[in-house]
Amino acid sequence: MSLHAPLMIDVAGYTLDAYDVKRLSHPLVGGVILFSRNWKNRVQLTELCAQIKSVRDDLLITVDHEGGRVQRFRTDGFTVLPSMADIGALWHNDTQGEARGALHAMDVASAAGYVLASELRSCGIDLSFTPVLDLDYEHSAVIGDRAFSADARVVTVIAKSLMHGLSLAGMRNCGKHFPGHGYVAADSHVDTPIDDRELESIMAADAMPYGQLRSVLDAVMPAHVIYPSVDSRPAGFSSFWLQTVLRERLAFGGAIFSDDLSMEAACRVDGRQLDYASAAQVALQAGCDLVLLCNQCVVDQGRPIDELIDGLAQALLSDRWRPRPDSELRRLALLPASPSLEWSDLMVQPRYLQSLEILSEVTQ
Repeated sequence: MSLHAPLMIDVAGYTLDAYDVKRLSHPLVGGVILFSRNWKNRVQLTELCAQIKSVRDDLLITVDHEGGRVQRFRTDGFTVLPSMADIGALWHNDTQGEARGALHAMDVASAAGYVLASELRSCGIDLSFTPVLDLDYEHSAVIGDRAFSADARVVTVIAKSLMHGLSLAGMRNCGKHFPGHGYVAADSHVDTPIDDRELESIMAADAMPYGQLRSVLDAVMPAHVIYPSVDSRPAGFSSFWLQTVLRERLAFGGAIFSDDLSMEAACRVDGRQLDYASAAQVALQAGCDLVLLCNQCVVDQGRPIDELIDGLAQALLSDRWRPRPDSELRRLALLPASPSLEWSDLMVQPRYLQSLEILSEVTQ
């Protein structure tokens, strides 16, 4: 095991090829993120996860599987989950009053978290990057119905309930996108979003859930958004946001993931376009524990991933990057501590069946 394995990469298809195995064997690689292209059916997905763990059993297998329009696996038995906005609407729209609506939303959120996590874990996946903690200002198409509400209080309470459901199934959580992506219209996948608000405005609204949830948040993913009144760097590359605000002011002690380094907004730092290895170093030095590079395994047989691994290895050898032992401990803490249920056992498990019944009230 490496002193620090911060790189989260992806794989090309339904099974591992020789390139995948070589990359996953590298001591600087700490995990894998899966996508829809890695999904054919449950048996195939389970076998792929088993292959990954056979390379190294400490590799963290992750996916973006939130519900709504961001759900990688939807067929062959997987429950189609409500969006976070659908759950949030229960809080606001209950005809018998907000108190009953709040309780209903919390109950559905816990059920969604449990179903989400238990189904993924039955196939061998360790972590889903959820919940979204962004506020819905109705400005951002990329966030939109991925947010529970425009009200930070509502987001906090419903997210905590969803996280409780994840925990009951033995899965950790990851809140995103710190300190908040919902205010800006631009999509960081294809543009560089700029949020001109002052620090205290952001802290009083968008960042509030992170402070309120610090005792139960296992991981956080910062936004590829620049807040020029606070720092000229995107949040995921800013030691002010990650260290001064998130670690010190909000007292967050869990893991920090970068968002995808291949996104348009990711590698433009201090007016320069960085290569992936340089961007990874900047993110790690700013305070990220883990960095993601996605959708590059199919580019020139994954050459960008190889360059990232080689570049970070050279930075380590030349002392331009120093691993943090506490970062590795945070990565390992995200691995499930208990065994998962086999799919057939899950299908008759009382809590799972009850959760499905609760969800059916929303998804019918």
